[in-house]
Amino acid sequence: MDKFIINIDWQRSSDDFSYDTFNRAHVIYVGGDQTIHNSAAPEYKGDSDMTNPEELFASSLASCHMLTFLAVASKSGYIVDNYECKAEAFMGKNASGKMSVTEITLHPQTVFSGDKHPSEEQLKSLHDKAHANCFIAQSINTKVNVLSSQES
Repeated sequence: MDKFIINIDWQRSSDDFSYDTFNRAHVIYVGGDQTIHNSAAPEYKGDSDMTNPEELFASSLASCHMLTFLAVASKSGYIVDNYECKAEAFMGKNASGKMSVTEITLHPQTVFSGDKHPSEEQLKSLHDKAHANCFIAQSINTKVNVLSSQES
């Protein structure tokens, strides 16, 4: 079994520790000595200049989907020159009435080259296969929409 480790470091920066005033900023340490300066979303008293867990959640799904899509496209004989994706995470109440990321919509745009270009139906099939095999997508209950397009 593969194992992935991150470390989080948070320090109290105020004299008091009340819900309205405690600092939400923290650092996430990931592999390769990378750091991510993270906070709560501004709606939850966080710093808008930092990433937040909801953005990181959407980005992990979008990144995993892209990497899986590229593998599926490559194995299917397509040449992908560019892949860009906007991901939108939507908050709402889940079936238990708890706040959660209830839906994520991916808007991938791809540019293909070479002699073989997928039809819209084939492109949808590539994304369906990517979604079905994406490790992150298979690990969550959030509804995922993929609204893809391609450029020539």
